[in-house]
Amino acid sequence: MIFQSIGDSRPYPDHGLSSRSWSDVPPRLVRLESLTTTKSTLNLHDLLAEDSTFYGDLFPHVISWRGRLYLEDGLHRALRAALQHRPALHARVLELD
Repeated sequence: MIFQSIGDSRPYPDHGLSSRSWSDVPPRLVRLESLTTTKSTLNLHDLLAEDSTFYGDLFPHVISWRGRLYLEDGLHRALRAALQHRPALHARVLELD
């Protein structure tokens, strides 16, 4: 299995971070198998786009809450890493614990 589990919602409280504020969270290495997704579907155009990171953050956004890591944004980047046989990727991890 690629991820720890597949979710379809955000079980953690609203963090209130804007897109710009995420840039203050330093990226760190996260194992794909430790992530729980907050989306169960992916648009293939996002996955296969050459410029998928051109307009957004280069790093996925992950929320650490109650001992779990939730992939809030960047599912296409995480899946692309898995398809390239990489067990981990760099992500911005916001601690809400």
